[in-house]
Amino acid sequence: MDYELVSLFCGAGGLDYGFQQAGFRTVLALDNCPDAVRTFNWNSKHQIACEADLSRLSPDDFLALVPSTASPVGLIGGPPCQGFSRGNAHADSNDPRNRLPFRYASLLAAANRKYELHFFVFENVTALAGQKHANRFSSILAKFRAAGFNLFQSELNASDFAVPQRRRRLFVVGLHRDIYKNVLFEFPEGLGNYRTVLDAISGLPQPCFFSRSLSPSDVPYHPNHWTMVPRSSKFNSSGSANGRSFRRLKWNDSSPTVAYGNREVHVHPDGGRRLSVLEAMLLQGFPRQYQITGTLSSQITQVSNAVPPPVAQAIAVRIKSLLDLQPRLPLKAEAVTNEGLAGQVK
Repeated sequence: MDYELVSLFCGAGGLDYGFQQAGFRTVLALDNCPDAVRTFNWNSKHQIACEADLSRLSPDDFLALVPSTASPVGLIGGPPCQGFSRGNAHADSNDPRNRLPFRYASLLAAANRKYELHFFVFENVTALAGQKHANRFSSILAKFRAAGFNLFQSELNASDFAVPQRRRRLFVVGLHRDIYKNVLFEFPEGLGNYRTVLDAISGLPQPCFFSRSLSPSDVPYHPNHWTMVPRSSKFNSSGSANGRSFRRLKWNDSSPTVAYGNREVHVHPDGGRRLSVLEAMLLQGFPRQYQITGTLSSQITQVSNAVPPPVAQAIAVRIKSLLDLQPRLPLKAEAVTNEGLAGQVK
């Protein structure tokens, strides 16, 4: 029997897919991007994901969306992080996206009151835990604690989990304070299986180049194996391209972070073009059978925002090992303080 969970800011479903591989089943996924919702539902083969503006969705309306037959034990999600990212040169402290972690905390609290959740997982950029956003992050953690959870925090690099990409991200795991009152959560340390760009994308046929008349169904090898037309003179097969807009990958190295803005998709190691969406997906650790829907631009955004599924799976395996030790019905226990539990977020 799979453990049921709810997913907020689900995007293309990378976090959920990793949890699915570990023995969890998403019963409701929410995102405000129609293409991401379609992507999620296509790959799940069920209408699990719904389009919703989580900045406005009330806790009552959120709970009404959870299937009446469901009994979720966890909540997962990664609110949009552009407002905190170090790569955002025009970051605005008043960016409305900066309030989304608080919306996550509000909906988490509502779900915990109704279902007595065993855990939650929160993902974001590492800069959120840095000095620049220290006060905001402290307030977010306080909301998580007030919702009823003991907190554990770590930064994980996707390259440590057989993902051919250097991608560091912040994860906060919360365990229900009463059910797991003396339990310390230990983050996975990695698989020790370093993979390169060569391991991930070598041997693929040439992708199709974008045209307005081309649709994903016209792409022969894989619906996501298409890319932008290489119009710049900087694309070549022998020279070296660099800079943020022309960062060329190396076959025998892992990829820099797959997080693409306009015209920033990494250049293929051969130098003649940018990566296809499929190649970016493989660098994120998605399986080849996975498909992302929408326009080329939308697909690039979705794959950039995704959590690498192998990282999600590694965290999910650790959480599942704790759930497997618990009775099916949550145990009531007296609350205890966080003081003295080494490794917890203070």
